[in-house]
This record gives sequence, structure tokens and C-alpha cells, in this order.
Amino acid sequence: MTKFTVRKNAQGKLEILDRVRRKYIVCTDEEKVRQMTILYLTETLNVPMSSIVVETEIKVNKLSKRTDLIVLDSNLKPALIVECKAPSIKITQDVFEQIARYNLTLQVKYLMVTNGVEHYFCHLDYEKQTYQFIPELPDWSAF
Repeated sequence: MTKFTVRKNAQGKLEILDRVRRKYIVCTDEEKVRQMTILYLTETLNVPMSSIVVETEIKVNKLSKRTDLIVLDSNLKPALIVECKAPSIKITQDVFEQIARYNLTLQVKYLMVTNGVEHYFCHLDYEKQTYQFIPELPDWSAF
């Protein structure tokens, strides 16, 4: 398993290396969850690092929003949106509504919400106009 690379910056704050963006980021509780999720995606689901987009801006009803993670499929289309929260933040209906708003723009197959302790996965079927909570995400090759 890959280990995290951390360091202290000039101000004495702990930073963690974001392997996707290839730069150090201040190590907040939410950032730790994001980095653990990137590790899960790459090492468990075999998502190529090049298929992960971190903290990108999207437009939702003309408002600018930032997604935590988007995973692209092999055709470079968004397939998964991940919303990361700090472990102290409960996963509530508001969190699901937040990620659902992001999906109005992206129309992905899968959603993931995590606070590092609780993890929820959802598969969306646009033909049948249904969604289903699933126990885990499939391997990236099935995206």
C-alpha cells in the first residue's frame, strides 16, 4: 500500500502530497479524507491517476461550485463524483442534495459520499430513471 508523504511548510503547518495534482496541500481533516479516497480509487478500483480530477469548478444553475473528485471513464467522460467531508461531519440529506446538484451538470453513473468513516455509493440508471445504493463501487474498467 502506498504511504502518504507529509511535510511541514515554512509556517509550520502540516502538508500532504496530493499525488494527482503533484503538489503539497495543507493537511486538513477533509484533505486527509480526499487523499485516502484517491488511494482507494487508484489501489482498489484501479483508476488511473490521469482519470482523476481534483477540486474542479463546475457550473450548477449558473453558480460556480467545486467538486472534490471526479473520475473519468476510459472515454474521458465523467463517470463518478466523490464528495469528501471531514470525519467530524455527519453524512446527511444535505450532503446527498449537494452531490445531486453537481450531477445535474455532469450526469455520471456513480456517486460516492464519504467522511472517511462512513461511505455511501450510488448507481444511477438514466434509462430507467432510477438510482440504487450499492455496497461498493465496481472496478474502473466497468465505468
